[in-house]
Amino acid sequence: MKKTLILCAALLFGAVTFAQEKGTPAAVNKKADENSTETKKSDRISVYTNDFTYTPYSPTFKTDGTTKKIKNVILMIGDGMGMAQAVAGYYANGNDLAILKLKNMGYVRTYSASAFTTDSAASGTTYACGVKTTNGFIGTTPDSIPAPNLPEKISDKGFATGIVTTDNISGATPYVFYAHSASRKATKEILEQMAGSKLDFFAGGCVTLWNKYAPEEINKLAKADWTIINNYKEIDKNISAKRLGIIAYDKDINPIMSGRGDFLPSTTKDAIKYLSQKSKKGFFMMVEGAQIDWGSHNNDTKYVVTEVIDFDKAVSEALRFADENGETLVIITADHETGGMTMPDGSYAKKMIKGAFTTSGHSGIMVPVYAYGPYSQMFRGVQENIDVHAKIIEILSKVK
Repeated sequence: MKKTLILCAALLFGAVTFAQEKGTPAAVNKKADENSTETKKSDRISVYTNDFTYTPYSPTFKTDGTTKKIKNVILMIGDGMGMAQAVAGYYANGNDLAILKLKNMGYVRTYSASAFTTDSAASGTTYACGVKTTNGFIGTTPDSIPAPNLPEKISDKGFATGIVTTDNISGATPYVFYAHSASRKATKEILEQMAGSKLDFFAGGCVTLWNKYAPEEINKLAKADWTIINNYKEIDKNISAKRLGIIAYDKDINPIMSGRGDFLPSTTKDAIKYLSQKSKKGFFMMVEGAQIDWGSHNNDTKYVVTEVIDFDKAVSEALRFADENGETLVIITADHETGGMTMPDGSYAKKMIKGAFTTSGHSGIMVPVYAYGPYSQMFRGVQENIDVHAKIIEILSKVK
């Protein structure tokens, strides 16, 4: 009996280890299975010295915290980005990030309906649908009943909607805004729901993914009025498309340190332009910096920092538009913290970060939420992740 228990324990450990394949590029669709949250301890310390600096946008604060007219909401999710990840990017960029210039901020509790430590599917569902659900469930209640997501709730009221991600478009955070399933692993089923979704715009990975799981869906997308392109730099050429989807080339969703380039900030900027002209009433857009999570799973400080800085470039584009437009709320948060990251040491002068990680999985630490523009003051203090959804719905209800 004792030998049997030992053998079962060993097999269970091996299964958990296998399930925790972290940080694999989205192009090969092997991102970690987060359905069971990992508690394995890690003593890994990773040091990175940044060799570049970008200049973040400095907001004007003209409409920040006001109750002026509003039309648009941009929700930006740095997957796995807790306070330590944001601060690591800040220090490594010469003590400067657009995110950390903002004045209205609070904290978000991230637990799911099934666990103290959430996965991305359950947490994303709270932001998209406003319900707590079971880890691994996509856009459903814990009883597997489909829960209406934000695009489904607001598109019939005249709002344009879109999503942008550096993950596969079937990744946990983006797909809760267009799909419903009791299994986050059901890639083909998830992709098949895009054609009938309420989205007007999507951008994410990737050509290999669609060819592997749903090649026939490309024609179905065309029949559902989608114009599909692969080159994100050609969004402007297709600005008049009824619905526009970017199935990115594999290389364009690689890690920043492996040559992704400006996919996220460039696509964020062009998606805003597309959605702005799509509806006179206004738009909702979700933008995900997915690979902050992957770098944290890998306990890799360089991966984390370079992804945070790239995400902040997209934030800069959103803040710049918010100031130009004057009727846009930008919300920046995370679905959960990953890695239990902290910084025992570093150097301001050298832009060096010494990152330490307590796990290669997720943690139950609250994540920060930052907000800018009209009604940003509503996000101060401690709140549930379902509250973020409820506040977005309340704010968009003010649009005439």
